[in-house]
Amino acid sequence: MPRSFPLQNVRNIGIMAHIDAGKTTTTERILFYTGVVHKLGEVHYGTAVMDYMEQEKERGITITSAATFCQWRNHEINIIDTPGHVDFTAEVQRSLRVLDGAVALFSAVDGVEPQSETVWRQAESYKVPRIAFINKMDRVGANCLRVTEMMKEKLHARPVLMQLPVGEGEEFRGIIDLVTMKMITFDDESLGVIFSESEIPETISKEAEQYRSRLIETAAEMDDALLSAYLDGATLTTQEIQSAIRKGTIQASITPTFVGSAFKNKGIQQLLDAVVDYLPAPPDMGGVHGFDVDDHDRQLHRKPEDSEKLTALAFKVLTDQFVGRLTFLRVYAGTLRTGAYVLNATTGRKERIGRLLRMKANQREDVDEVYAGSIVAAVGLKGARTGDTICDVQHPILLEKIDFAEPVIDQSIEPKTLADQEKLLDALQKLSEEDPTLKFAVNNETGQIIISGVGELHLDIIVDRMKREFNVGVNVGKPQVSYRETITVAAKQEGKFERQAANGKSQFGHVILELSPAEQGKGVQFENALENEAIPKMFLPAIEEGVRDAMQSGPLRSYPVIDVLVRLVGGSYQDDSTEVAYKVAASMAVSEGMRNGNPVLLEPTFEVIVTTPSEYLGEVIGDLNARRGKIEGIEQHGVLQLIQAFVPLSEMFGYVTKLRSLTQGRASFTMKFARYEQALNGVPYH
Repeated sequence: MPRSFPLQNVRNIGIMAHIDAGKTTTTERILFYTGVVHKLGEVHYGTAVMDYMEQEKERGITITSAATFCQWRNHEINIIDTPGHVDFTAEVQRSLRVLDGAVALFSAVDGVEPQSETVWRQAESYKVPRIAFINKMDRVGANCLRVTEMMKEKLHARPVLMQLPVGEGEEFRGIIDLVTMKMITFDDESLGVIFSESEIPETISKEAEQYRSRLIETAAEMDDALLSAYLDGATLTTQEIQSAIRKGTIQASITPTFVGSAFKNKGIQQLLDAVVDYLPAPPDMGGVHGFDVDDHDRQLHRKPEDSEKLTALAFKVLTDQFVGRLTFLRVYAGTLRTGAYVLNATTGRKERIGRLLRMKANQREDVDEVYAGSIVAAVGLKGARTGDTICDVQHPILLEKIDFAEPVIDQSIEPKTLADQEKLLDALQKLSEEDPTLKFAVNNETGQIIISGVGELHLDIIVDRMKREFNVGVNVGKPQVSYRETITVAAKQEGKFERQAANGKSQFGHVILELSPAEQGKGVQFENALENEAIPKMFLPAIEEGVRDAMQSGPLRSYPVIDVLVRLVGGSYQDDSTEVAYKVAASMAVSEGMRNGNPVLLEPTFEVIVTTPSEYLGEVIGDLNARRGKIEGIEQHGVLQLIQAFVPLSEMFGYVTKLRSLTQGRASFTMKFARYEQALNGVPYH
């Protein structure tokens, strides 16, 4: 089956923003204008196509990143609509990893909000080119120039206005295109499908000329030949301006910025044009780098071409009630066919592709073959997890994995009946495969099951999904903070294991370890600092394994240990030494060394940003102080005040209810994990 579109005409984009900035509404409009759906869905009525989970419809938020594809101006656009709520940042993260470009959405009223900053930084780390869309221009208080100033100040971005709004708030009636210098107005009866171009009214023509000259100056800066022509007084053509802006966008040095109102059907078709004109195709991103499976120091490169060897990344796993396990893949190079055998380079398993599905949100269509640049869902990859590399069996390559945040909140969960026990474990297994930030463990002594996640809402959704999708009856305990332990002083410890087995064979392991506090956020580090061959190298992996096993349970409250550097500085070897003996000896040394290192308990601290009307500022700050919060800053934002504070997670339970009662429901807040800090007096404080 030949390609439908040339690779240069493929766009893989994501839509990213703060919660409630209008991402899903914008995507719904895109699907409508591109003919994927013939009826507009609305988030607030629970009819949005992209929010197809029951919880998404009820809560009016996006939880999972839904994938869809559409066509515009003879281009194929794969879109991933990502969540805005901080508890689902992992969804944004794994989406950005496989995208070529993104549309950053900002509310014209609220501007750059906390989660906007988080996803922007993630896009920066993955070097994803972006264009910006200032949405909600029809809302009271809309101000697109204030939003661009916030982008410069908070994101250190360089926004370039490509359009100007004609009126703001209730007066918003159209858009001025600064490239073509035409005014665009939209027909309300056709839901914005029909729009007309006209000359710019004299009342705003001077302002339009001013912003157009800034646009042309920026375009000229992006290309040396254009700059030379511009300085010589030449007039740049529309094509030259677009080409230069595209070049600057792909280099991520500028952010072309557009305006509109998704809800009022204004500006979305022009945004689609911008996706095609300015965001990169797979060849513009220059292929993908990976490593040799057998030699991780040897780097490999795959070009984004159909003739290359198959290279794909699994970025999402989903359990579908009709087709079973779906693995979403971004194909970077080569072609993938139904029925083909592929290698999971991460696990070393060979698997067969059962079916390939192109997704249109909650609908799907079967395809026989997909090519470089495609985003597709595969059926049949039983062992694939998020971040696994799927490649040609004969030409293995390992792509860089995706790192996710560690869970910071625990909750006990138990089946309502004995019959639900097995169903519960099965549901948890499937959900943890889908969601890398969900962990679960069974306490061997009590038999209690503990689930861990990144926030209260995250665990709430998980429990809800178990009841609805897996039909498992469960009782849940109160959410508990997931503490950590570390040491505050260095300690040197010897560990020796000698045992005579019943069969006459003996085992011997002897190590000397130095434990010292490590830099915050470094986790557990292991170094071999032996100056001689006192212990053969073949035993080093077993020693490291013993160290890491012992770090799973600290000496104070059996919480995992973090931020400790362990150095192997001595030990001895005998003929009867074994890997098991060295592993046990290392574990013993760590356990004793931790006790001698003045251990302390660490609690997760969250960055909390509260947006409140000025009259409630005192009450909100007083409440945060009572929760052991450290106020970092207060910022005026129109009639609202933004309070930034760092608060221990243990103090934030029930905060949403308290904040509503303090401010008559007029304040809102966001919180995200910041760091671990020493718990008060070394013990959990409530």
